Amino acid sequence: MGVGTPWIGQNRPVLHDDVAYLSALELRRRFEARELSPVEVLDALIDRIEALEPRVNAVVDRRYAEARAEAEHAAERYLGHHGGPRPLEGLPVATKEEHPMVGRPWTQGSFTEQHVVAPIDHPIIERIQGAGGVIHVRVATPEFSCAGFCHTEMWGITRNPWNTDYSPGGSSGGTGAALAAGYAPLGTGSDIGGSIRIPSSLSGVVGFKPPFGRVPALPPYNLDQYCHDGPMARSVADLALIENVVAGQHWRDVASLRDTPVLPTSFDGVQGMRVALCLRLGDWPLAPEVEANTRRVGESLAAAGAIVEEVTLPWTRDRIWSAAQAHFAGIMGAGIAKIAAAHGDQLNDYTRAFAASMHSELSYYEGMELEGRLFEPLGQLFEHHDALVCPTMATDGFVAGHSYVDGPWDVAGEDVGHHILMCMTLPFNLFSRCPVVAVPSGRAANGVPTGVQVVGRTYDDATAFRVAAAVESTGVGYHDPSWRPPL
Repeated sequence: MGVGTPWIGQNRPVLHDDVAYLSALELRRRFEARELSPVEVLDALIDRIEALEPRVNAVVDRRYAEARAEAEHAAERYLGHHGGPRPLEGLPVATKEEHPMVGRPWTQGSFTEQHVVAPIDHPIIERIQGAGGVIHVRVATPEFSCAGFCHTEMWGITRNPWNTDYSPGGSSGGTGAALAAGYAPLGTGSDIGGSIRIPSSLSGVVGFKPPFGRVPALPPYNLDQYCHDGPMARSVADLALIENVVAGQHWRDVASLRDTPVLPTSFDGVQGMRVALCLRLGDWPLAPEVEANTRRVGESLAAAGAIVEEVTLPWTRDRIWSAAQAHFAGIMGAGIAKIAAAHGDQLNDYTRAFAASMHSELSYYEGMELEGRLFEPLGQLFEHHDALVCPTMATDGFVAGHSYVDGPWDVAGEDVGHHILMCMTLPFNLFSRCPVVAVPSGRAANGVPTGVQVVGRTYDDATAFRVAAAVESTGVGYHDPSWRPPL
């Protein structure tokens, strides 16, 4: 069989829905056994994308020709050529458009950047491609990734495959929608206030907010401890697979950490582990279905042998928001405000609102003082518990296309004051050294998934993954064939 010739598993036709929801690890096993070819999988997913995109609208940049050449190269590696297969060999990956890819558009969903072409690869992109991952699509975000939903005037509305009246969440909403719709088994995201975990919850997938410095980023946001780049997937094991590829020190990022732990892709149980279950993170209101699904997770962990204790934390949304605003006013808010001052008429309404709202009565220093006080009870909790489990979202979803500039910001009959406070992710950007794995917990009556966050002690990634795998194994997710969007 000559170089460049794709091989086909057992000369049988591939039904496109058969491969759409296979895990990355299962795809790799089938590639190694020559039951499937990277080429036929890619072709099946491309056909699926083109059939579903009019309804989902997640894809903003297609690399089909380049990806097919890469898939053919991957097929040859599985035949023993070119040094053999690499960790992500031939696996399709959907990447967030915010992550620059050399020679590709890098608009960040904004007309102000519509002519920008990326001069470099983001370290995540470099490592995925270096490990044999096939990036076939780049996917949507809100403008400058500054919202928890996913639409722009440039790209239109990205819709949730579980219920297209709702958003898949943001800012990594295109990735969440792509994974949920069966476009790819793996994806990338970034998270400065919940932007990996929010779409993971609302799209029914899994995502990892690594501790600060674990996954390298680009300046200036590599120096912002609230900001984290990381992986998304449909299973905790697949999440570990791609995290092992993207993590570790990189020459472009002075904050990136050496001596990265290697995560397993199979996990021990949680027998005897101490897990804190915190429903409200202080005074957050909760949609009833979110509360019920979170309690089910706690009960499932207890049934699996964990020692689950329901706890409270002495936080308030107002204090969390005050600390966050002091931070955002000095960094991300200041950056977007500069663009708004020059090009405000070209920006989306929510982007202008973000720039206008990111001001603080606290100085940056006072905000750091408040962050330290807020962490104390969580730090004390981790003296006695291995992990914390809490909801990811307080609400049951964001309406597709709604900008939430003037509200309503209603959760269980209470106005929380800002759409990002309809999520429960922001505390763990303040406490950025804590790893957080987002895992599905169930679905709400509107069909939109709900999720929980598994929060680990500082830099204890392995324990967070271990507990998340236990949540997944005793509950819902793509390991269950019934867990599929009605597309």
